[in-house]
Amino acid sequence: MATQQVLEPAAAAVTSVFQPGKLPVEVIQVDHNALPAPPLPVLITTPKDAGTYPVVMLLHGFFLQNRFYEQLLKHVASFGFIMVAPQFHTSLVSNGDAADIAAAAEVTDWLPEGLPSLLPAGVDADLTKLALAGHSRGGHTAFALALGHAKTTTTLKFSALVGIDPVAGTGRSSQLPPAILTYTPSSFSFSSSFAAAAPVMVIGTGLGSGKENALFPPCAPGEVSHAEFYRECKPPCYHIVVKDYGHLDMLDDGAPELVTCLCKGGEGCKGVMRRTVAGIMVAFLRSALGGGEEEDGDGDDLKAILRDPALAPTTLDPVEYRLA
Repeated sequence: MATQQVLEPAAAAVTSVFQPGKLPVEVIQVDHNALPAPPLPVLITTPKDAGTYPVVMLLHGFFLQNRFYEQLLKHVASFGFIMVAPQFHTSLVSNGDAADIAAAAEVTDWLPEGLPSLLPAGVDADLTKLALAGHSRGGHTAFALALGHAKTTTTLKFSALVGIDPVAGTGRSSQLPPAILTYTPSSFSFSSSFAAAAPVMVIGTGLGSGKENALFPPCAPGEVSHAEFYRECKPPCYHIVVKDYGHLDMLDDGAPELVTCLCKGGEGCKGVMRRTVAGIMVAFLRSALGGGEEEDGDGDDLKAILRDPALAPTTLDPVEYRLA
């Protein structure tokens, strides 16, 4: 396995990414009435102020709604990113992920023609700076698309990948088709739809394995969750675990209680989890894509978090990375 490279100290400590950014944000629900119509309904969260911004596509978790992520999406968008969240037609009886992977590829192909006409006046999408993210089973979908299990027809290339507590099935011997985990270090080989050496951020949860909840199956069983996804990534890659939170604790406060998970921070704790996950995403995306409020993309926010995880609103442990 590649050796870990020591990061140079950041110029300034992070003080802002874990709080909403300065940009006002607009939320746009898009159904099949748009022209050209998206292949799926999409939720767009975008800065209102005129400018050119990178684009991030977020894939939701199993049997969830894209609107459950609205507060997370708004936080990231407020730092100068256009967020696009498709709504998959998932079913409880689905025994594979092929349909969602193909749908994610179709939404990617729709972006160049379909996204610009839906944005506020003066707001432009910089599709040369494009990232893919996914939560839970949506993390599996994102990684499977990255690995070429569905083909895009556009010439767009993703420049970064984020897995938010990704899950690839119920166990090592019962992976969700297509089985993407090989249990071999640094084995992921991304397709031509990804830029060479595109960085990967894997965010995990300390309680997602279900150890704190004996009444229900684990949300994210250990052998098919964040640690293994990170282990199979090639450098540059990062792995940050939000220790005291569960698999669905980054969802909106208004999400149905049946789809919420574990939260140990007391009243308002989901807000802490959302700010933590969103802040990590903002720091990573600034480093990987540039743009947003920081055009230089020097990654100081990410470097500071890696050097001093106590800057986050809650405990991050472990925090690890491989750069070469």
